[in-house]
Amino acid sequence: MTYNSIIAKNLNLQEYQVGNTLKLLAEGATIPFISRYRKERTGELNEVQIQEIQLQYEKLTELEKRKQAVLKSIEEQGKLNETLSKKISDCSNLIELEDIYLPFKPKRRTKAEIAREKGLEPLAQIIFKQNEKDPESKALAFVKGDVKDVEDALQGASEIIAEWVSENEIARERIRQNYNRDAIITSKVVKGKEKEGEKFKDYFELSEPLKRCSSHRLLAMRRGENEGYLRVSISSDDERNLDRIYPLFIKGQTESSKIVHEAVKDGYKRLIKPSMESEFTTSSKEKADEEAIKVFAENLKQLLMASPLGEKRVLAIDPGYRTGCKVVCLDAQGNLLHNETIYPHPPQNERTKAMSKISHLVETYQIEAISIGNGTASRETEQFIQSIRFDRKVQVFVVSENGASIYSASPIAREEFPNYDVTVRGAVSIGRRLMDPLAELVKIDAKSIGVGQYQHDVDQSKLKRSLDQTVVNCVNLVGVNLNTASKHLLTYISGLGPQLAQNIVDYRAENGAFNNREELKKVPRLGSKAYEQCAGFLRISNGNNPLDNTAVHPESYGIVKKMAKDLGSNIEELISNKELRKKIAPEKYITETIGLPTLKDIMEELDKPGLDRRKAIKVFEFDPTIRTIEDVKIGVTYPGIVTNVTNFGAFVDIGVKENGLVHISQMADHFINSPSEVVSLHQHVNVKVLEVDIARKRIQLTMLI
Repeated sequence: MTYNSIIAKNLNLQEYQVGNTLKLLAEGATIPFISRYRKERTGELNEVQIQEIQLQYEKLTELEKRKQAVLKSIEEQGKLNETLSKKISDCSNLIELEDIYLPFKPKRRTKAEIAREKGLEPLAQIIFKQNEKDPESKALAFVKGDVKDVEDALQGASEIIAEWVSENEIARERIRQNYNRDAIITSKVVKGKEKEGEKFKDYFELSEPLKRCSSHRLLAMRRGENEGYLRVSISSDDERNLDRIYPLFIKGQTESSKIVHEAVKDGYKRLIKPSMESEFTTSSKEKADEEAIKVFAENLKQLLMASPLGEKRVLAIDPGYRTGCKVVCLDAQGNLLHNETIYPHPPQNERTKAMSKISHLVETYQIEAISIGNGTASRETEQFIQSIRFDRKVQVFVVSENGASIYSASPIAREEFPNYDVTVRGAVSIGRRLMDPLAELVKIDAKSIGVGQYQHDVDQSKLKRSLDQTVVNCVNLVGVNLNTASKHLLTYISGLGPQLAQNIVDYRAENGAFNNREELKKVPRLGSKAYEQCAGFLRISNGNNPLDNTAVHPESYGIVKKMAKDLGSNIEELISNKELRKKIAPEKYITETIGLPTLKDIMEELDKPGLDRRKAIKVFEFDPTIRTIEDVKIGVTYPGIVTNVTNFGAFVDIGVKENGLVHISQMADHFINSPSEVVSLHQHVNVKVLEVDIARKRIQLTMLI
């Protein structure tokens, strides 16, 4: 089978979809570009499907590299024949390949190898055939040199047989099938670590089928093991496993058969079993990583696609008690206009002075909205702001602070605000997150945003790759304003990267705003391929061409012009006149390269040019009767905001320091596979309190349907 057919079968796709996608990727096209502008060639595959094709192709490529290394190694040993070569070439996965290679793999000086050095392999072959009724007499002939006696000879021969058993492909596959079916994962507390490892109490005495162990529980156990509090093991029924492989090796009931029986048992317990435990430890961790990374990526997507306030003048507050509340005023583009500190809370309690100062700032800078960080003193600061009467309508929002401290100490923040300290930078970030979450959050390492589960325990390279691609997909889905986007935001645009993003910013600074997309070609080092990849995702409002403020790619401008011409109109009128657009029959404009999917996208863009795909933002208010966990009452319903979604449930902020947990079983009145079927990040929900554990600072909630 070809790579295309294998991938198509694995992903339930057509071969042409896989083939065309891989060709486009090889030509340097990016995932967002292929998904948006090459729908005819891919059969309308989305970003996730294209990324999966890319990953599958890379796995097959790695498998092929390993095959070549294995073939070379066996050939150098002089043991490669046509049958073995074909078997390796036809191999479809890495586990199968390694099983084939195992007998030929260079080994350490094992017990079997030592026995071979003593000249005992011929004796092992005699016994393994099981025709010899008196193996001891045969062994006598091998008692010489380093072989002390008959017992030593038989022991050496048994160790060679045990190794043959452990390297047998069929035996290994049978044991593997049993592990897949009934392996048990067990977790126990390390003696004497009960108090120190209290946070892993749920795993002090746990045993369950491995295939039913959820990713978050497995990762929690592995973390406890890594920190020295737990001992975790994976096992399968030894007797059942042995019963499956005895028939492969034992023939008859001779004395030789008895030796083989014991050698099979030794080979299983000493060699196959540890190997399988290691294999399933690795594979179960990889599966748990995959699930956790998937959850993290979905949460990150929801966070990046959160509703923006837009270009409004914002006053942002980073709340605090002793050190005060850092206040900044930003213009509609997010530029810092003013900063200072107020002290409305204990111990200073300068409430009246702080109220006067905030009122003055709102009036002076014509503030339209106030953004408050959700950290320490957030609720008190929100209530303080709500108590002030302003001279205008001012919306008040509470936004997540996650990662703000990371940003404020980063080189990016120092570059943006070299003359301000970290507290000012953090407050600016809180304000900008309200205006445009996507533009601000791309400056922060995605792992630091705090919307995953066990992010430090999963494979870091796979996590980074997934999160980076998620950021790229989100930025390109929304598109960016070419004349206002920061270089950090431009970096994620299809076809650009850090250097071209910097070149665009430099060109903009030297030559002023771009008037049309065509001017991008004047940017140093931005060639035709980069232009093709990036142009459709860069917007220019109030430019020379109204199509530059849409997701219509420049390569399709000719079709839009023809549509307008056929109606005796122009592009401006076509965009502004809905009745005129209704007269267009898209199928008339199908060409060899542009089909109905692209034409449908063009019509949607003409209908809503420059539309932000993100939802409009909504004001949210917590219940004013609660501030701390002690105020939370069992059985009472509270409004809340979803702050994190995991495989086992969702965490909800109801206005106290501790987020409550809605377990997956409490999220709907019917069975659901994943919490993401019911809730999304930052969703406004109503929850009822089931349990409050003040000592452990835990709140159990149920979702009101």
